[in-house]
Amino acid sequence: MPDVSSRGAPGSSGGGPAGAPPPRRVPDLVVHGLRKTYGVPPVRALRGVDLTVRAGEFVALMGPSGSGKSTLLHLIAGLDRADEGTVALAGVRTEELGSARLARLRRRHVGLVFQFFHLIDHLSALENVALAALIAGARPAAAATRARDLLDMLGLLDRAAERPGALSGGERQRVAIARALANRPTLLLADEPTGALDSAGAADVLDLFARLHRTGQSILMVTHSREVADGAQRIVRMRDGVVVDDGAAPPRGAGPHRGDLTVPVPLRVDALTGRPDRAPGRQP
Repeated sequence: MPDVSSRGAPGSSGGGPAGAPPPRRVPDLVVHGLRKTYGVPPVRALRGVDLTVRAGEFVALMGPSGSGKSTLLHLIAGLDRADEGTVALAGVRTEELGSARLARLRRRHVGLVFQFFHLIDHLSALENVALAALIAGARPAAAATRARDLLDMLGLLDRAAERPGALSGGERQRVAIARALANRPTLLLADEPTGALDSAGAADVLDLFARLHRTGQSILMVTHSREVADGAQRIVRMRDGVVVDDGAAPPRGAGPHRGDLTVPVPLRVDALTGRPDRAPGRQP
């Protein structure tokens, strides 16, 4: 089975022995005091959200419509900017980055899965996945190989030449997940990934997420469904723009590639170079 957990650019061999990812000592995501208001009259979508996703953790984010779940995911992914607060992704404070550096950070560290797939209709399944790898910096041959490996891992290699319109809803979502994994993301963000699927397609997606989690993939998934959320390691609940229950803390050292999780604040690491940030006044 292809390795879906290795960090770094597509086609790379990883940073540890035998291609294994290097041990991570900081959470993959730390959100603190996040606030976001839209429109006139103002709608306070987020009112001071704190959230941590540790390396290798699978977190489900639940709450009623309008609780701020999707807004939070968009801010984490760098698709929008918060009014106040901080997002540290892979040890980098995203609010301190300009648009170009934020886009590079997102391409390297974030995979996005949406409810309605957002595949490119005139491209085949293989081309949709390979395009994501190309955007992340892979060479064409490596991007094509990565795409084939992912589709094979998801049981879709025999559908690789089909365009999205010829695929079932479950197949399209699996292609979308393959696309999200093309850059070997640090954090996989999924916004209602089973919302547009029938029960069989939803079960396939949940099984896939469980397999990814077992490899050490960090996942943050928004869902309305308690049945879907029960497949996660931890359930976080939101209401009216705040976290009202952050779930039970996982046991110390539990889970693959978890490492020491006692560091309260992520180390400052430049994710674009992989080197510690040694700016004056900061700890390396």
